Amino acid sequence: MMTNLFSVFDPSAIFNLSLNWLSTLIGLLLIPSIYWLMPSRYNIFWNTILTTLHKEFKTLLGPTSHNGSTFIFISLFSLILFNNFMGLFPYIFTSTSHLTLTLTLALPLWLSFMVYGWINHTQHMFAHLVPQGTPAVLMPFMVCIETISNVIRPGTLAVRLTANMIAGHLLLTLLGNTGPSMSYFLVTFLLVGQIALLVLESAVAMIQSYVFAVLSTLYSSEVN
Repeated sequence: MMTNLFSVFDPSAIFNLSLNWLSTLIGLLLIPSIYWLMPSRYNIFWNTILTTLHKEFKTLLGPTSHNGSTFIFISLFSLILFNNFMGLFPYIFTSTSHLTLTLTLALPLWLSFMVYGWINHTQHMFAHLVPQGTPAVLMPFMVCIETISNVIRPGTLAVRLTANMIAGHLLLTLLGNTGPSMSYFLVTFLLVGQIALLVLESAVAMIQSYVFAVLSTLYSSEVN
């Protein structure tokens, strides 16, 4: 019996070796197919996704963005997507369900945008603190609200991804633990429910990686 419901997310040693965080890099095993002489269907499909993302991120960043600036966000999307998907397989550690990873991705990214913006576009950054058309009486309050909303951005990015990953996995674990005490008739419904939840989790894995990358792109576009 589990002493704590969240213990399913705890890193555990395998053969006395803590190899859990290596699952973060497991997506790299899928990359060598790019170097095949004849491109596979998977390769063409993945290239189509990356091209679409590149066009969308380019639009979000605006015409003043530097060439190649979308690559970091596409790489971020790929990393989170691979991690979210791999976490749905049994016995693979879900690294995106830990704030250790998500904050490591969100905080340096946001911090670099802020440092770059305040050094190179100081007036533009100050202008962001007071939305256009704000009455003079509300200006001090708007500055406080905008500052707080700006400061909590990396936290909200990290917590959103972590919470979504934890929620689905917890539900799957809770339903799975009730299986042994059920009758054969009810287990059939349980299996159907688990499969439906896995499909939902697959969709969440894609959506959350996309949301993380798009919001990071939007935060960087405000700096330019």
